[in-house]
Amino acid sequence: MTRERRALLALALTSTAMLAACGSGDDDNGTPATPAVADGTKATLAMLETTDIHTNVLSYDYFKLAEDKSIGLERTATLIAAARAEFPNTMLMDDGDTIQGTALSDYQALVAPIDCKTTLAVYKVMNALQYDAGTIGNHEFNYGLPFLAQVTGSKLDVPNLPPVASQQTCAGPSFPLVLSNVLGAKTAQPIFKPYTIVTRNLKATGPDGKPVTVPVKVGVIGFTPPAIMSWDKRNLDGNVYTEGLRESAQKYVPQMRAEGAQIVVALSHGGLDASPYSPSMENGSYYLSTVPGIDVLMIGHSHQVFPDANSTVAQFNLPGVDKVKGTVNGVPTVMANFWGKHLGVVALSLTYSNGAWSIDKSATRVEARPIQNADKTYVAADPSVSAAIAAEHLATINYVKTPIGSTDFRMTTYFADVGDVSAIEIVNQAQAQYVSDYIAANLPQYAGIPVISVSAPFKSGFGGGSDFTDVSAGNVAINNAADLYLYPNTVYAVKVTGADLKAWLETAAQRFNRIDPTKTAPQELVSSYPGYNFDMITSKDFSYEIDVTQTVGNRIRNLSYKGTAIASDQPFIVATNNYRASGGGNFPGLDGSKTIYASPDANRDVLITYIKRVKAVTSAENGVDRSWRFTKVSTQGPVTFKSAPNLAALAQTQGITNITQTQTDDGTGKGLAVYSINLAQ
Repeated sequence: MTRERRALLALALTSTAMLAACGSGDDDNGTPATPAVADGTKATLAMLETTDIHTNVLSYDYFKLAEDKSIGLERTATLIAAARAEFPNTMLMDDGDTIQGTALSDYQALVAPIDCKTTLAVYKVMNALQYDAGTIGNHEFNYGLPFLAQVTGSKLDVPNLPPVASQQTCAGPSFPLVLSNVLGAKTAQPIFKPYTIVTRNLKATGPDGKPVTVPVKVGVIGFTPPAIMSWDKRNLDGNVYTEGLRESAQKYVPQMRAEGAQIVVALSHGGLDASPYSPSMENGSYYLSTVPGIDVLMIGHSHQVFPDANSTVAQFNLPGVDKVKGTVNGVPTVMANFWGKHLGVVALSLTYSNGAWSIDKSATRVEARPIQNADKTYVAADPSVSAAIAAEHLATINYVKTPIGSTDFRMTTYFADVGDVSAIEIVNQAQAQYVSDYIAANLPQYAGIPVISVSAPFKSGFGGGSDFTDVSAGNVAINNAADLYLYPNTVYAVKVTGADLKAWLETAAQRFNRIDPTKTAPQELVSSYPGYNFDMITSKDFSYEIDVTQTVGNRIRNLSYKGTAIASDQPFIVATNNYRASGGGNFPGLDGSKTIYASPDANRDVLITYIKRVKAVTSAENGVDRSWRFTKVSTQGPVTFKSAPNLAALAQTQGITNITQTQTDDGTGKGLAVYSINLAQ
């Protein structure tokens, strides 16, 4: 090689090295060039998850007007800061059910709706915490698509909104919200971006052991339960439709990979269900784990903790689910509980080889980190969070303190599972009166058909000893009404037969395990069936028994109306809510076809109006009409259930005389006691 050629080659190599060293040179199309990554480069990237925050931004219970240190994004924020200090590289994701769930969210959506320029309180805090991405949960749809579009800063192309070109751009989250399986009825395209691809520069270690900064492209895709079409039918019907989770993933994950995503994270607002796959299944995350190309699964909706080596939850004990390591069919998976109680952490161990990042699953760590310390104290709250929404918090408190009436008895759900109706009858009375009045004024064809109501104990201890409705005797304010009726449902009325009504109550009776009278070992009375599906009648005119010794579907006995057995074809009109009437909870025959009135009025507003009309709520008139009882049976061993501790005397005042507290602490750390019930009394 001549001296001249050597000189030219050296110059060319030097120029190339200089360009590579810059790391920001553009290609011919003006696109920034991606710096080269050497084979053998290693990095740790921690994916952080919150889920089901439900606007519990602060450690505060608006129902009780008191601090509750066991909840709150302001404490999760402390865990987020700690994780960012621990790991050199982090990304923070939210898995949905974010904008609904407390009096704060109702205040901003329904009472004093925020304007287009105002950022929703929870998103204001999440912006400050610098989330990287989020998805849309089922409860995001509760306030309707116009509100959802506004507060997410989105332009949704759906029939009940103006053309996209004329929609305002409103304040919303500063991070992308992705949702792949809800499509617009007009466009047949996802109403939100189905996915996003984020480029992050990682602090890594090169093959020579020296620190380097290298890029990685992370794709994030979102999913929500297809059952939203039933749960929020009034908001969604005719505007959107859903696609199965697996179908959406199979469509978009390869597309994400083709666009350069090197790691794919699925934000799935749903739990695990290994029953045969259906595009309409509520908890389809198990099947997402089988879709090639998904590297990390962040799940929610079920309000549970995963991984948890000691979990007895059925979905975490399915084949292919490792509740110790935190994998589902080999995919690192996390579920961070609810209301800010945990932070999910998936610490990926990455190695770069042959032009791609690979995950070393043996070195990857998955955790759900609690805000409660081992000594039962709680991590400190991040003071910047409460400061950020101080005005919104104070306005909500002032609103919920508004008086609406009084009560001469304590209305609670501590013993609703064993017959106390003190917090349920007033709801049923309000709903039944509302529907009766409407029928009398507008639906004469239904005159003469008995109108009844069903409601459930929405707060029944799932979240621990503080997760019960508890309204003290004395003044009743709006926060008490919100405690009595937790959700932003609307009143619906359905026309059913006696056979339908029995099937309805049979379904609700799944709340109880089957009790074997011959067993001498303790048996738990209450099953994992949700308390919010334990619909019950509370009326002087109705009576029925629940025989817990029988199989599901064969438990309702002696169902009668005004002392006479109900005939299978006897008509009734039942006041309920939009969720139940449209199929929520999978009650037989309740699929929307039996609805005779779909009210625009919220159940809670109907309750508030009723209490204002009654003014003085009394135990004799509004809190003791228990329509159902357990069929009497003697058992060889104890039958137990859980509630808040040291409240046996309260149960006595409500006529529940057959229960005894046996343990003040059930050992779960949730503030629950163990009680026994004598089913023979």
